Amino acid sequence: MLVGVPKETYPGERRVALVPAAVGQLAKAGLQVALEPGAGAGAGFADAEYTAAGAALIESRAELFRGAQAIAQVRGLGADPEGSAADLGLMRAGQIVVATMDPLAHPETLRDAAPRGIAAFALELLPRITRAQSMDVLSSQANLAGYKAVLLAADALPKIFPMMMTAAGTLSPSRVLVIGAGVAGLQAIATARRLGAVVSAYDVRPAVKEQVESLGARFVELALEAGESQDTGGYARAMDEAFYKRQAELMGKVVAESDVVITTAAVPGQAAPKLVAREHVERMRPGSVVVDIAAERGGNCEVTRPGETVVHRGVSVIGPLNLPSTLANHASQLYARNVATFLAHILKDGALRPADDDPIARETLVVAGGEVVHPRIRERLGLGPLPEPPAAAPAS
Repeated sequence: MLVGVPKETYPGERRVALVPAAVGQLAKAGLQVALEPGAGAGAGFADAEYTAAGAALIESRAELFRGAQAIAQVRGLGADPEGSAADLGLMRAGQIVVATMDPLAHPETLRDAAPRGIAAFALELLPRITRAQSMDVLSSQANLAGYKAVLLAADALPKIFPMMMTAAGTLSPSRVLVIGAGVAGLQAIATARRLGAVVSAYDVRPAVKEQVESLGARFVELALEAGESQDTGGYARAMDEAFYKRQAELMGKVVAESDVVITTAAVPGQAAPKLVAREHVERMRPGSVVVDIAAERGGNCEVTRPGETVVHRGVSVIGPLNLPSTLANHASQLYARNVATFLAHILKDGALRPADDDPIARETLVVAGGEVVHPRIRERLGLGPLPEPPAAAPAS
């Protein structure tokens, strides 16, 4: 089976779905790789590295789609609505597409893709189970986003992070607050601590307190009734408006005491909850910094403008987009390992043969057989449940 890797078409996307090292990994699984020339250039991987690893170059994007039985992308369908609209015309029945697809936020792109007869797997929907950890693209990319967010803050802050004792006097360390202790938040905590900051962290899930404290940070506890704060798949669950309002009120004092606030709270397929109000920013000292990793979903801070840096009452509020792409080389290496492992998992003997009882394939398969098949996506599109397959006739 041939796996095709086209150039990414989403604006500013520098990552590539497979790196040269993954070519050999897939070869062991009986899969060959072909790519559009220059597909890895933005991440620092030359075409010659791919060919040396055994991949083929196919000059025409249309020819690549025509010849490949599977397509691997960083951003496909809903994660790149404009680019994928053009690619849909190149796809054919029976072709497998593996990518991040933002299916909960853009389900209409899956509805449009279904008539092509492809089998589409959205990697964001991987279940949070032990067997899927090596395929978890959200975690691998969030790790890098958390790291880079701290570097952005350190660059914008007119202070240093660590305490420094000099002949001219002692400089006190900067105080960093991380909101959200998921993968990105935990990496932000670890990075800020390595740089010498005094770090505090808050999360709606009390269960992460031990993880926060193991990294040397203080866990901020607010007097709130959180209820069930994550879904059965291990992802954050949206809370009601009253909860977020009370949370924001209690958060104000903690934010005001911080030199840097890094926000990471996101709920899949929904707008990011507003956790840092405008008045909270206004209570921060001039020169302070907010880095809002959730900017792509509208941001956790009311002042955030996605893709911009806003200076509000002397506080810099940074709304970065697609942070992993700014670290494209390492981000692509991690993503490629996730994708190669996933492909080897769902493809057996050169064909798509996921087991019926396999939660990894079942939870990520969003389009198949001309239909949107994922229950959550069908619900968002206002579609009823798929009809049950007819029962097998009893043996005579």
